[in-house]
Amino acid sequence: MARLTGLPKGAAPADIQRVYERQEADYGAVLQNHAVLARTPAIFRGFRAMWDALGESALLPARLTHLINIKVASLIGCGL
Repeated sequence: MARLTGLPKGAAPADIQRVYERQEADYGAVLQNHAVLARTPAIFRGFRAMWDALGESALLPARLTHLINIKVASLIGCGL
């Protein structure tokens, strides 16, 4: 169980809600680390900017990266 609660979708600014919606489509739920970071929108936006830039410069296709992330999370015991 998470020690911090995340920012609910309805309380998030529009740009953060779009990220939530994309995660729900990709993973079936909003990722907990994103929901917690969204409590401070400026930090959330910086975090997403870093990951978006890494994704754009990646050598692997986005779909494969998602599958790898899910597999690694399951191996280390993380749930959504």
